[in-house]
Parts: sequence; structure tokens; C-alpha cells
Amino acid sequence: MAEVSARDAKLIQYLNEAYGKERELETALQAHITMTTRAPYKKRLQQHLRETKDHARRVNRRIKELGGKAEAIPAVPDRAPDALGEAAAAVTTAASRALAAAKGPLHAIRGTSTAEKMLKNAKTEYFNEFEEIATYRAIETLAETVGDRETQRLARAIRREEERMASFLERQIPTLTKAVAQTEIPASERRTRGGRKRQSTSRSRSTKSRSRSTKSRSGSTARRSSSRRRSKTGSSSRGSKRS
Repeated sequence: MAEVSARDAKLIQYLNEAYGKERELETALQAHITMTTRAPYKKRLQQHLRETKDHARRVNRRIKELGGKAEAIPAVPDRAPDALGEAAAAVTTAASRALAAAKGPLHAIRGTSTAEKMLKNAKTEYFNEFEEIATYRAIETLAETVGDRETQRLARAIRREEERMASFLERQIPTLTKAVAQTEIPASERRTRGGRKRQSTSRSRSTKSRSRSTKSRSGSTARRSSSRRRSKTGSSSRGSKRS
């Protein structure tokens, strides 16, 4: 087998980190989908699961094009016998998948309601998206630095898809949090101080409005009274002159 250059070895290392994370998230997403009851959220998770599988395939293909093997352990010496390298890769793969599979049942029991399970899953997914964004940003920068346009384009394209998913989750988290409040907190206890403050402010505004209206009426009455006095004074003055 031809020896891989230092440049390609580092690219393969980083691509393998991304590949391992994609395969781990396949298992996690499958578990989360089964726990999701909100249709728009579930649909987006299913779409992202397809994207995740596609990412893994594309990264795997690029690793092979660079002369590497997907899921190989970066710490294994470059000159290690093929059998040792493959055995180490198999151990890593099995461990990664076992960890992801173990997380599914754990995620299923966390939270006190279905709404809270979905919220916790969304928070975990949000965290994972930013880990992937950082990973692909590093691959993109490394590839650009060493002049590997193909790997750079691949990393950029995948990063943008991860960013779109992160944006979706960011919008979803407030919605899921409100669902938790509605599910687990009695309506009487969801009347926030802010709501009372708004009511108080509304009453205050109404009082001020009435006060301004009263002052306006008082001012108008005073002006009319003053006008009548001036009119009477003028009439008296003209009568005196005629006398």
C-alpha cells in the first residue's frame, strides 16, 4: 500500500473525526425520531437523518480518494501493519456505535413528560450541530491551507447544511420550552409577573388618559369662562363710554 503524505494523513485524520460523528448521530437521530410527536419537528429530524447518512457517505468516499480508510484511528502509527490498523478501526467503530446506541434508551427516560424529552433532545442536537460545524470549519480551513480544493468544497457544503439545522433547532427550542410549561405547569401558575405588570401598566395608562381628559375639559371650561368675563367687561366699558 502506498505511503500517505503528511498533508493527506492530516486531512484523513480530520475527515475521520467528522465521519465518526456522523455515524454516531445516525443512531442518536433515529432514537430521537421515535420520541418526537410534533410533526414539523419530526419531519425535519427525518430530513436531517437522510442528510447525515449522505454526509457520512461523501466523507467516506473522500477519505478513500485520499488513500485512507474510514473510521481508522488517527493515533495508530502510519506504518502500523494493515491488520493492526483495521482491528483498531473496528474497535473504535464498535465503541462509537455502542455509545450512541446506549444514549437512545437514556434519552428516552430523561424528562418528566414527552414535551420535556423533546426539549432535552433538541438541546442535545443543537450542541451536536455546533460540534459538527466546528469540525467541518476546521477541515475546510485545513484543506484551503494545503490546497485541497475538493475537500474544501465538500467541507463547506456539509457545514452549511449543519448550520441550517442548527438554525432550525434554535427556533424550535423556545416552542418546545413553552410546550413543557403548558404540559407541566398549571394555567394559574403560568400567569407571569410580566402579565400582571402589563395589566398594571394598562390600568396606569388608562388612569393617565382619564386624568389628561379631565384636565383638558377643565382647561376648556376655564377658557370659556375667561372668554365670557372678557366679553362682559368689554360690554360694560362700551356702555360707560356712551353715558
